Amino acid sequence: MEFTGLANYGLFFLTFVGIYAILSLGLNIQWGLAGQFNIGIAGFFAIGGYASAIITTAPSMAHLGGFGLPVPVGLVAAILCSGLVAVVIGLITVRLRTDYLAIATIGIAETIRLVLKNEEWLTNGVRGMPGIPRPLEGVFGHNPLVMLGSVLIAVAVVYWALERARVSPWGRVMRAIRENEAAAAASGKNVSRFRLEAFVLGSMIMGLAGGLYAHFFGFIGPEAYTPEFATFLVWVMLIAGGSGNNRGAIAGAFGIWLVWTGTEMLTGMLPVQFVTQAGALRLLLIGILIQVVLVYRPHGMIPDLDQSSR
Repeated sequence: MEFTGLANYGLFFLTFVGIYAILSLGLNIQWGLAGQFNIGIAGFFAIGGYASAIITTAPSMAHLGGFGLPVPVGLVAAILCSGLVAVVIGLITVRLRTDYLAIATIGIAETIRLVLKNEEWLTNGVRGMPGIPRPLEGVFGHNPLVMLGSVLIAVAVVYWALERARVSPWGRVMRAIRENEAAAAASGKNVSRFRLEAFVLGSMIMGLAGGLYAHFFGFIGPEAYTPEFATFLVWVMLIAGGSGNNRGAIAGAFGIWLVWTGTEMLTGMLPVQFVTQAGALRLLLIGILIQVVLVYRPHGMIPDLDQSSR
């Protein structure tokens, strides 16, 4: 199927929004629901991407795996691998206070990125892993509509599941822990267990986003999982959209990615001598935007009713 340049850009834009929406939904479980300050999003995003790539690519001497399994199997592997790593990390960090948890998770995420960058037998190092198949590629070829449809289905399933979890007794306990951990513990709730569950669930969702990202591009390398793109932007999306509200997490992903791509176009119009500074300028603009949101819409575009009512 032929697409015009504008249509291709629209499909690319919406697919990226969907992937970031899944990341934002995963963070919303950890921060919006459980109050866990996870700065290690990039680590779980990367684990999901590499796990799915290893499972689904053709056999290769350049990296581990190359099992050539179907894409859905790769995505399941992405979810499980991210979850297993989250269990190990969570058992160590789940009792940490918010600021210490942030320090620990960002250190762990950077460690994961460096391992993926330097262990060439595992990931082919800085050369990356090419030839990652796309969903139903054998049937429809490289059709961006199929990829977009796959991402949107994933967003819908994750949103539906998290909405059910949010209104369930489990979700009410998580909000109670977020608001007053001591009171929740005094009422007989195992705070550490619930916090670990939220951390693992959110990380598994981030791993799913990583797998979809790998299949979307067909190639991954360690430069794709820098904190700037895989952590900072996700936090901005959730805060701007509305922490604690799953609809806000999705709306924030759309709005901030629209701003991010818009600033890319604007900085592309700068004189040549300023092009090297464009990246820093874009981050500055996003930083100013989030400050404006915090001042005028402190609970985000679509706030959590439990928080905005206070």
